[in-house]
Amino acid sequence: MEEAKGPVKHILLAKFKDDVSPEKIEELINGYANLVNLIEPMKAFHWGKDVSIENLHQGFTHIFESTFESKEAVAEYIAHPLHVEFANLFLGSLDKVLIIDYKPTSVHL
Repeated sequence: MEEAKGPVKHILLAKFKDDVSPEKIEELINGYANLVNLIEPMKAFHWGKDVSIENLHQGFTHIFESTFESKEAVAEYIAHPLHVEFANLFLGSLDKVLIIDYKPTSVHL
């Protein structure tokens, strides 16, 4: 299969530290969401909490999805000073984190 063309999804799975208050989590989520207004390569942002009944989340409670036009745009975002500043604050509140970038691919049978 050839690599998919089109946007890149940047997925971050997070488990906040036990001592991080719900108010602090909300503040961090709002800060993350605001990056889409501040960093041009970031085209969209969505987030949610785990609602699965399968209990396979391995402790991860929140998912954050950002959309970019290309892998190069993701790299530009990651290096952006506002992202670096926010990431240091955000990651300091996490117990576990997993990040995956991928290009959504359709299967044509």
